[in-house]
Amino acid sequence: MFLTKECDYAMRIVRALSDFERKSVHSICESEHIPVHFAYKILKKLECTQVVSSTRGAFGGYKLSKALEEISLFDIASAANENLLINECLKAGHVCLNNTENKRCKVHTELASIQDELVRMLGAKTMDELV
Repeated sequence: MFLTKECDYAMRIVRALSDFERKSVHSICESEHIPVHFAYKILKKLECTQVVSSTRGAFGGYKLSKALEEISLFDIASAANENLLINECLKAGHVCLNNTENKRCKVHTELASIQDELVRMLGAKTMDELV
């Protein structure tokens, strides 16, 4: 699936951090109604893509590393999900039995077009527009 619950939670985490204050995982989870075990996993992914930064220790927590207008929905979705595909046939290397040497599967062609449009739209929408 293209936009999973994990993507939704990742967007909510960024929204919770939109005031650029350092926050604990528990604070984020409480304000956005996210299960703690998901939040840790998602925050690690967001940190790897440099959307958030973390500070360890008693006064540690997480905060945004980029301005909201620099963070697109695509950035967040791709951080949360490795494969942003609406169908597995779009995965690189996937062998479709409906493809022939001379003709590509029409379903694949349409899904690829829809996928491209979704990626474009997610890339065009930034978090500052949603906060």
